[in-house]
Amino acid sequence: MLKVPLAKPKPDIGRFLRVIRGEETPERPPLVELFLDYEIVREISRTYLGCNWVEPAEDWESQAAYLKNWVEVYYRMGYDYVRMSGGLNFPGKSRPGEDTALLSKKTRNWAEEGTGPISNWQEFENYPWPDLGKADLTGYEFVANNLPEGMGLFVCPTSGFLEIPLDRLFGYQGLCYLLYDNPELVAAVFDKVGKIIYGFYERLLGLPNLCGFFQGDDMGYKTGTLIAPNEIRRYVLPWHKKLSGLAHQQKLVYLLHSCGNLEQIAGDLIDEVKIDGRHSFEDEGNPVVDFKRKYGSRTAVLGGIDLDKLCRLPEDALRTHVRQIIKICLPGGRFALGSGNTVANYVPISNYFAMVEEGLNFRG
Repeated sequence: MLKVPLAKPKPDIGRFLRVIRGEETPERPPLVELFLDYEIVREISRTYLGCNWVEPAEDWESQAAYLKNWVEVYYRMGYDYVRMSGGLNFPGKSRPGEDTALLSKKTRNWAEEGTGPISNWQEFENYPWPDLGKADLTGYEFVANNLPEGMGLFVCPTSGFLEIPLDRLFGYQGLCYLLYDNPELVAAVFDKVGKIIYGFYERLLGLPNLCGFFQGDDMGYKTGTLIAPNEIRRYVLPWHKKLSGLAHQQKLVYLLHSCGNLEQIAGDLIDEVKIDGRHSFEDEGNPVVDFKRKYGSRTAVLGGIDLDKLCRLPEDALRTHVRQIIKICLPGGRFALGSGNTVANYVPISNYFAMVEEGLNFRG
């Protein structure tokens, strides 16, 4: 029985992509995560791998050492890829609060619910929009050129086409009001954000080992979408469709992470945007088994182990639950195993290891 971290991993990004595209039905599911929290990566690196941990810093020597450790964790945990993110910063408001997680970062920032830095045309004009000409791709290039044999690279420079306007620029309430009070401003902001994100992706094309885009963009909560489905179709989905098209033109896959119940726009995502896989599932309102039954033949199902269960179930019960999810979701392929969201710093590492081991040792 395989135990993690693995002594001799055998990543196979080709197999991962074949499973995602529905070209192969595997005996065991490949692994998938949007990301492991920084604190989880650090703990695995230091405690379980015995690495000389180096904090990320402004000097390149420290940054390179950090990235090597970061890649090593994903490699030794059995993943076929790493997902590199960052490079685009949209300054905005956030709400700091105490972080009470097992591996606490002391402060956790929450999205702004009220009004953000843009509420009128003057603020739109004065906002410090990211300059693509100054984007630093050094980290992407370093990781792309230093992956273990068999691993691939997914990229995502920032959060999504809805998340940035909603969380960072307008605020949730601010956006809701402006959708009615000033739709022209809303359209201008979404268009500006979309062009910047798309332009950054264009600069990433041609990286060695690049296999796809894995864009995050939370659009829902447990009973529906965060704004009306038609507003998402108007302002958000055209940019996802354009980005998906860019990926497919390059023979890359387009994976989407989006929290919440997206049932009202699921058909749009699959048939219009043409996502190759959907990530983020919660048993309350958005269970992975329901999505698999409805859409599993049309797009890949990614992750699915409810984060509450991953945190709170005893290990034996969690292992049983993970095996049940695999048995339901693996038939027909187009399924990869992982958490329903991310391996957050409040997930017990023993439970995270148990979930991964059940995937690695499963035989259909």
